[in-house]
Amino acid sequence: MNFVDVEPTLENYWRAIILFGKNTASYKFALAKSLIDVSLECQSDLISLDDLALPYALHLAEHLKHSPKQSTGKVGQFIQACQDYNAGKIDEDRLIQITKKEGFKYVLDAFHVVNTKAVTERFYDMVNEEFFIDERKFNKGIRLTDNLFKLFYIYDNSAKDLNQETESRWNLVEKAWELNINKNLIVVEFDQQTKQLFTQDAKRRRTNITTSRGALNGYQKSRCFYCFKEISISSDDDLLADVDHFFPHLLKPDVANAGCCRPVNVDGVWNLVLSCAECNRGESGKFAQVPSIELLERLHTRNEYLIGSHHPLRETLIMQTGTTERDRKYFLDKSYRFSKERLIHNWQPKPQGLSIF
Repeated sequence: MNFVDVEPTLENYWRAIILFGKNTASYKFALAKSLIDVSLECQSDLISLDDLALPYALHLAEHLKHSPKQSTGKVGQFIQACQDYNAGKIDEDRLIQITKKEGFKYVLDAFHVVNTKAVTERFYDMVNEEFFIDERKFNKGIRLTDNLFKLFYIYDNSAKDLNQETESRWNLVEKAWELNINKNLIVVEFDQQTKQLFTQDAKRRRTNITTSRGALNGYQKSRCFYCFKEISISSDDDLLADVDHFFPHLLKPDVANAGCCRPVNVDGVWNLVLSCAECNRGESGKFAQVPSIELLERLHTRNEYLIGSHHPLRETLIMQTGTTERDRKYFLDKSYRFSKERLIHNWQPKPQGLSIF
């Protein structure tokens, strides 16, 4: 059963597009954030490329300031124009002109495509408005659908979460390209204090990658991993999620070789989940207990989502837990037995919502 089939909501169709699409360039992320912008500001459902070009280009230009690598290929004319704009070599009008000509060549057709097929729920339709003969290319636009307005017209915490998830995915992808994570098998870890995912080089110089909440929330569909209660990643929300270690963090000094013939990094992404406050530290919370076998199977499913989505940390996850799904199951089972021998007690909360896995 795939990611959307379990809970086919508009939010999860959006997440599938952002999380499971190909990562060869960052245009889809820039377009996604631009669609959010225009859905909040527009007076019409028809958006001309003139109106879409500037927010689209500015999102990319902003990311280029801190992450020069925004695709796996050569720098094209669109990215070069964004770089030139940042350097003051071209003005806003010229940036819009180049974006209209070069920036929309593939991304509008590819936006809804996940694993070679388009999702069934679409957020805009392609249209051609002809005002004069031979001037069609100057009047192209997209028509926003009701689906997009339903998601973002009221910019509540749910909409903010989707925006943050998009930004976090973008940060992960560009850092993976910059650090060549897939090739170098860089170890990505979790900082308990800042809740950031980070990596270190041989000289122990640290690079922050993205927020752990934003990176994980989409795969849990804004629900607590343990009880399915609604959670949020917005810092001003009462439902702000805790970042929890599935296998308790206090085991860290003891787990050098607890798993399947490989070192165990309890701060790795494979062992991090988002939890409601009640499950993590409430009166009947998990604390230092070992989650049940049912929850262990859920962790395996979540990790397979991460790997199957070609997550930027895919190779790190495989390195930490196993090359094949069978190896990864064995790793989790052995880690479970190790934890159970030391902490004794099992834990599982009562469900507070429908299953998302």
